[in-house]
Amino acid sequence: MNKLKKISKIMIPLALSIAVLLYACGSKFLNKPPLGTISPDVVQNAAGIQAILIGAYAGLDGAGLNNSGWGSAVDNWTYGEVAADDAYKGSTPSDQGDIVGLFQWNASATNPYVGQKWAAMYDAIQRCNDVIRNMRLVKGVSGTDTTEWKAEALFLRGFFHFELRKVFHYPPFVDENISFANNNLNVPNIDGSGNYIEIWPRIEADFAYAAANLPAIQANKGQANKYAAEAFLAKAYMFQQKYDSAEPLLMDCINNGVTAHGDRYKMLTNYSTNFDPDPSAKNSSESVFAAQMSVNDGSASNGGSGKAYGDALNFPYGAGPGACCGFFNPSQDLANAYKTDASGLPLLGTAFQSGSGVSDPTGAWTGNVDPRIDITIGRAGIPYLDWGPMPGDSWIRSPADDGHFVPKKNVYAKSQQGTLSDNENFWANVELDANNVNLIRYPDILLWEAECKVLGKTQDLAGAQALVNQVRARAANKSYWVTSDGSFNAANYTYNGSTYADKYAVGQYTTAWTDATTAMNAIIMERRLEFGMEGHRFFDLQRWQAALPGTTSLPGNYMTTVLSTYATIQNAIHPTQYPPTVKFVTGQSEYFPIPQGQIDAENSTGKVYLKQLPGY
Repeated sequence: MNKLKKISKIMIPLALSIAVLLYACGSKFLNKPPLGTISPDVVQNAAGIQAILIGAYAGLDGAGLNNSGWGSAVDNWTYGEVAADDAYKGSTPSDQGDIVGLFQWNASATNPYVGQKWAAMYDAIQRCNDVIRNMRLVKGVSGTDTTEWKAEALFLRGFFHFELRKVFHYPPFVDENISFANNNLNVPNIDGSGNYIEIWPRIEADFAYAAANLPAIQANKGQANKYAAEAFLAKAYMFQQKYDSAEPLLMDCINNGVTAHGDRYKMLTNYSTNFDPDPSAKNSSESVFAAQMSVNDGSASNGGSGKAYGDALNFPYGAGPGACCGFFNPSQDLANAYKTDASGLPLLGTAFQSGSGVSDPTGAWTGNVDPRIDITIGRAGIPYLDWGPMPGDSWIRSPADDGHFVPKKNVYAKSQQGTLSDNENFWANVELDANNVNLIRYPDILLWEAECKVLGKTQDLAGAQALVNQVRARAANKSYWVTSDGSFNAANYTYNGSTYADKYAVGQYTTAWTDATTAMNAIIMERRLEFGMEGHRFFDLQRWQAALPGTTSLPGNYMTTVLSTYATIQNAIHPTQYPPTVKFVTGQSEYFPIPQGQIDAENSTGKVYLKQLPGY
């Protein structure tokens, strides 16, 4: 089988150069006339198709041909965390002020951040479609080769459309039959009666083809395989509450799933290893699929593809591992969610929001905390990898707006600086690193399966509880817990001391769950604790907005309740960021507006092809 060649210093620039020659970024996502001529011999052969496919993979970084960056970052830190209750924007209110509209749920259709996300995803989709269009013209290759090329292209195309569906609700679906060359430039998101077209079936079809035709083992760790495709298909079903469709896929991943290099899926012993940028730690048995990031390999410069450019703002302000910029500060609400009771169980529902706040300078919580807090959040006095104890508000640009915490999962160790952080000539080179962005981790699979066991037709509350306890058992493994004495060893991402930095406690659920509401409250909290600051929170709330089958306290509008409560709490402590006018509007705020420039371009003939979402 003619496998995708190993990504190298040569292939990525070649792939991106081909992508640029094939189409330029214009006012329409489909209106991309060629910048120049390119011989069919360059792309209509096995090496050319592989180069375009690598270019499609490169689209996972979210940069696009526009180097879009922060508004299209693959980890969705603006949409998935800042627009939810896990993080504040950071910096000062006016710096990157367009983010304000995202977290106040009143973004305009002209907000450049939504334009960046739209453009980057459709750029990447056209690369996927170029693979399919051009592979049909390649001579002398086997059907097996073309099937796998198509399967990888459809996997990626499904992913990019999934991203658009999460953010924009009703984006158009663009397949290989739509291109500038055939002058089919107006792709509707409405049918002839003006009703929105739902693209979930097309996304499902792409992932299903990939799952049926991709091998389990691939030549490269970063390639999509059969089980990654199954996992994303299951995730698409979870967003639609198709629990009985998702469950067999999830169980196949649990019972048989392997990574692209053949390791059986399992959680790592050390939770913090998931956030280690060292090549030996990345693409582990826990990483179902990840956006590959690298530095200092010649694959890009000036913050382009190959680096986590979308997170370049998200480091402590002007000190330690940061040169600037002080964005993406974990919220007090997220910190409080890590409170645990005497038995090490989380405080479910809204109980964690009562009383004193974790590490709140005005009166801190003195009880137990889940140890995952200090892998997720940098807080005063707690060792911050090998940078020493986090010094507190001196690492915060504006504590009145940003709170008292800094991000941690995306940051490298001091001993890794210059090797696993960028050393090229770039304005914020120390804030570019080689941390992969894990798009699905194995605990996702376990907790989605727990949801299916609670909300599916055949309820198994005991089985759901066992899966949640499995995730909690790893959290209780003391090997990664932060210690206040000793030192941090970047070689194994552990702290070598003997005195824990806080009163850590993680317990198991031992009282049997007897109803779906109790079970879902525990699952909802576990997802927040396990995946805090990884870009999922807003979209989890989005899929829980519809009434959950069989529950009594989650009858619908859960997202509205959670974020409206959050806005009220934040108004008391961060009134500039969350004034009383901030409202989460059911039926509007669950999604972001389609970029106005795209609507204007699509509808320029006077016929409406692209229709804005309600409320915008």
